[in-house]
Amino acid sequence: MQPVKIRIRNQDYLLQGEGSEEGILRLAQFLNDKLKEVEENTEGLSEKKTAILAALNIASEYFQVLQERDELLSRIRERTRALIESIDSTMA
Repeated sequence: MQPVKIRIRNQDYLLQGEGSEEGILRLAQFLNDKLKEVEENTEGLSEKKTAILAALNIASEYFQVLQERDELLSRIRERTRALIESIDSTMA
């Protein structure tokens, strides 16, 4: 894949990855949105601190999604076990 030019906070970067160009551009937009969100909710932070807070927010959301996924998988496993037991008892 050819490098993709993205802009993060008025700075251009060339990225090359395994994802599609559209996916990389979406990631860049997501990051810009997170940085803007931090800037709007805080005042006078350095660029470095803004980036760290945005990264922490993204990490927090990521871990929340992982937890929700694990809870969903647990409910699916439990429901599957219940269905198998129901089928087994009906066939016995």
